[in-house]
Amino acid sequence: MTRHVNIREVSLRDGLQIEKPIPLAAKLELLAAVVATGVREVEATAFVSPSKVPSMADAAELAAHLHDYPDVEFSALVASPGGAKRAVAAGLRSIEYVVAADDTFSQANVGRTSAEATDQIEEIVAIAHGCPAPVSLEVVIATAWDSPFEGPTPPQRVLDIAAAARDRGADRLSIADTIGTATPGRVSSLIGHLRPVIGDMPLGGHFHNTRGSGLASAYAAVGCGVTRLDASVGGLGGCPFAPGATGNIATEDLVYLLTDSGFEVDVDLQAAIAAAEVAKSVVGHDLPSSLLRAGDRIRN
Repeated sequence: MTRHVNIREVSLRDGLQIEKPIPLAAKLELLAAVVATGVREVEATAFVSPSKVPSMADAAELAAHLHDYPDVEFSALVASPGGAKRAVAAGLRSIEYVVAADDTFSQANVGRTSAEATDQIEEIVAIAHGCPAPVSLEVVIATAWDSPFEGPTPPQRVLDIAAAARDRGADRLSIADTIGTATPGRVSSLIGHLRPVIGDMPLGGHFHNTRGSGLASAYAAVGCGVTRLDASVGGLGGCPFAPGATGNIATEDLVYLLTDSGFEVDVDLQAAIAAAEVAKSVVGHDLPSSLLRAGDRIRN
């Protein structure tokens, strides 16, 4: 089992997408605090419909500031070929395309069935890889364990999307517990079924702590060999299209868990707690992070 886990910070996208729009200056303040943690990957924004997700309407404006941090790999989420083109034009070198594993959530999220969204992987791969300097594409499978509308997701749906991502040239894959219902045993089971399908394709995990099992699920994923996990400072975030989908796993809580368990991460714990304070300030309300409330444990 690897002893290093890469944490991708998602507070600027997943964290802010359910919030009322905040000024670009506030986002840049949060960005600076996040980068100061030492994180190597940051999901910076989303190129999606401003009418559906008003908080991401300034995606291109934010992207124009990312060159200030040349040592960080920035990515953006897209939901369509049009969004992928906008992200590439804005200078992003890594994009994430979301495909929900159930039709009802997919229709609510992007106005297409899961199969229709899957069929667009090939076009988005072509957009990403067709750039003069090729852009990396990650396919994120949403509602990988449960749908807020349809209940438990049949694992075969996840496997079919993963196979399509593999066959159509995606660079990476991630499985997302969109509504925070996964538990360690179910996480281990799905990853076990995925491994023969995706081979050596890099696999990441995105978990929510909505029902208190997000950190345990993330730890189970690491135990199955997953080396990339998403997290959001303060536990900020959720999904506007999934009822009750709140509470990304907090970056500082994840860092505490992993480092105290002997794993290496790039993120500094105290800096992550400080960034969570900034996140709390820019959104103007309390956040669910445990470390933000309790701090690190006392060390002799």
